[in-house]
Amino acid sequence: MQTETHDQTLTPNSPALLRKTGLVLARIHPLLAEQGIIPNEVQRQMLASHVKAMVWRSHSGESLPEVDLSLFEEISPLSLRLAEQVVAWLDKLAYEEAHLLSVHFEVAKENELSSLKGDI
Repeated sequence: MQTETHDQTLTPNSPALLRKTGLVLARIHPLLAEQGIIPNEVQRQMLASHVKAMVWRSHSGESLPEVDLSLFEEISPLSLRLAEQVVAWLDKLAYEEAHLLSVHFEVAKENELSSLKGDI
């Protein structure tokens, strides 16, 4: 899917959208770090991919497939609250987007718990 903006066709890989993705990620990492949540390299890559898709949906208006929110019952209130903050930084995103994003935060939050328990 492409969207026309100012006589320029935007795609998910357009420089303007990649810059926006970088800016959002630059805000996410300190937000998570304030809570002691430090994603590992693989988690950072997966988060970056999701944020890139979110930025695209924000610009294109593309909607998410239907999401069953009951699948997210085990997500901590902290992860969901942080994800809601991030989703609020972008326009035209569905409420469910925060639930999907919160999974990335929750998984990264488990890194600290695993290292404290000696699992890593």
